[in-house]
Amino acid sequence: MTLWQVGNRKNLIVPGLLGGLILLTVLIYFREVPARSETDMRPPGLKVITVQSMPFVLTARGFGITRPAQTWRAVANVAGRVVQRHPQLHSGTLLPAGTLLLSLDPSRYHLAIAAAEAELASLAAERSQMTTETENTNQLLQIESERLQLSQRELGRIERLVDTDAVSLSRLDEQRRTTLSQRQLVQSLENQLALLPSKKQYLDGQTQRAATQLKQAHEDLKDTRFIAPYDLRIRDVAVEEHQHVSVGQQLFLADNIEQAEVEAQVPLSMLRRLMAAVSISVTPQDAVLDLSQRLDFSAIRAEVRLAGFPAVNWPARVSRVASGLDPQTRSGRVVVTVEKPYSLARVPKLPALQRDMYVLVSFAANSQGPLLVVPAAAVHQGEVYLLDTDNRLQRRAVTVSFEQQNLAVIATGLAAGDRLIVDDPLHAVAGMEVTPYRDLGLEQHLSQLALGLMQGTTL
Repeated sequence: MTLWQVGNRKNLIVPGLLGGLILLTVLIYFREVPARSETDMRPPGLKVITVQSMPFVLTARGFGITRPAQTWRAVANVAGRVVQRHPQLHSGTLLPAGTLLLSLDPSRYHLAIAAAEAELASLAAERSQMTTETENTNQLLQIESERLQLSQRELGRIERLVDTDAVSLSRLDEQRRTTLSQRQLVQSLENQLALLPSKKQYLDGQTQRAATQLKQAHEDLKDTRFIAPYDLRIRDVAVEEHQHVSVGQQLFLADNIEQAEVEAQVPLSMLRRLMAAVSISVTPQDAVLDLSQRLDFSAIRAEVRLAGFPAVNWPARVSRVASGLDPQTRSGRVVVTVEKPYSLARVPKLPALQRDMYVLVSFAANSQGPLLVVPAAAVHQGEVYLLDTDNRLQRRAVTVSFEQQNLAVIATGLAAGDRLIVDDPLHAVAGMEVTPYRDLGLEQHLSQLALGLMQGTTL
């Protein structure tokens, strides 16, 4: 490269820099200033509601497995041969109360009843004989006692005559022997009467034993017949006709279909709120240990739903709270009862509530007083946004007692009549001016949610 070429390039750099500076100056001078919008200065419009105390329905729910309220495990109390079996005694069969399901051979127990009755008849005859003997002995004792008195008086006269030598000593000795003999006879009769009470006690004992044997024989005879004590469904049968069964052998298994139970596992937080709503105040003097006397279970509305099928439900009632917590979930155990689970069946819309069905149990109870209820979304990490009298935003800390169905029940921090911002502003700056729009529809919706009217439940 020549010296001329290098010098020519240096001469081009200076005009280029000058041209760039001129262009930048022109762009800055003719730049457009951002347009100012009057709407940007307006206060943001936000939805607000008036905080109100309203009636509230506390709800709880838990899952559980259905089971019959009663299960009859038929066990043979006596041995014998099966002589009769109901033709429908099979697994799954429904049978009404009073149906004879099974009968064992009763012949040996009829014989035992006859033997006991014969023993009682024999003992009754002995008691009658003893009564007659007692009467006869008393009459004989009375006669012999009179004879003894006569003999003693005669002995006295002879003794006086002996003193006057009017009677010989041999006559005195003879009378003494006669008197002693009569006294011995009277003593013998008195001894017989003294033994009669012990004989009567013995007969009473024998009679009681025979009566017990007769009663036992009747009970054994009754145990040969198995009659359904209630409407039931056969679950399992383990015996056939003509089969000999021994004492203690299981014959069949049947479930009561008049009542069904569900032990629902309810979270403790829900259960505590529910029980507090139906608690009955008692004084220390009237304190009772029975939980059912301290809680009004009738104030709790319950419903059983088939898990996965919300339209399939049965009315229920709370019968008790089971002792202890579930060992796995550490939740409370509330037992509900469904009356006539088979009578309510309307197949295929509503099947019978059978055992081992997985169900959801819903509970509802009115709170003991009105509560402050706001949308749960209006609580921002322990704070709410309020409007003061000048329509300016305030941030206030609140304490949430509990949340239920997207509702927050406020314990402290709010009062009825406060205006609550339910929108979530982009920048919630304390003191900023706000244009409020009262949402009456949301207020009505909140009152309906608080009463449980929007949850799709029949409780």
